[in-house]
Amino acid sequence: MDIELARSDEAIERCSRVLRQLRPSYDHQGLVDRIKRQQQDGYRLVYAHRNGDVIAVAGFVIGWKLAWGKHIYVDDLVTDEKHRAMGAGHQIIAWLKRYARETECSQIHLDSGVQRFAAHRFYLRQGFNIDCHHFALTDIEA
Repeated sequence: MDIELARSDEAIERCSRVLRQLRPSYDHQGLVDRIKRQQQDGYRLVYAHRNGDVIAVAGFVIGWKLAWGKHIYVDDLVTDEKHRAMGAGHQIIAWLKRYARETECSQIHLDSGVQRFAAHRFYLRQGFNIDCHHFALTDIEA
């Protein structure tokens, strides 16, 4: 299994099929367009592939916060449903840890929907802690 940053339009296109398993509200082109827009603000995609098939994808940004210092925030992390429990997610997390060290980030953060129990078990196995509750005001007109 190889892991690399998606640096080309072709690589982004290849990641879309797997990423849409996490973000099904997007069609292929809508997701590709959104990724390219977010890349202008520092969003990066890393993906694991084997024999030409993308099997896991993570989208992340490097940021600064008073509470965390310089950190990686993982926006999106998904393993292709046909390849789960085969180590690809673990390899993506290991890559993110190395990348964090290389870029002098001191922490990695992510949020996960409260209903995603299998994902929570995975994150806990990878050494993540449940440190806080995330609150969202999604209707600012209310």
